[in-house]
Amino acid sequence: MRKRMYLIPAGAILFIMFFTIFGDRGLLRIYHLNQEKQEIKRRLDDLKIENEKLKREIEALKTDRRYLESIARRDFGLVRQNEIIYQFPSSEKPDAAPQQSGKAPNPRQTR
Repeated sequence: MRKRMYLIPAGAILFIMFFTIFGDRGLLRIYHLNQEKQEIKRRLDDLKIENEKLKREIEALKTDRRYLESIARRDFGLVRQNEIIYQFPSSEKPDAAPQQSGKAPNPRQTR
């Protein structure tokens, strides 16, 4: 009889603690929500910075003729009248060609 007196309050306390920690509004859920909130804040800050950069670029495109010219030259390859453009071959070496054995490959062979 005495054991039952201790088991009932202990069971009730365990029940309450379980839902306090693992329930929908428990400590673990609050911890995960705080982590998610911090991640969203970091992402928001990054997006605000990117937004400011884009606003500055829009303003430069509207007002700065030198910036427009540099974009036209870089992205579209435009040049001024009477300008000469020199293009040099790239410094990358092409892949080595397969060695030929002096015999024509059989087109029916599969590799």
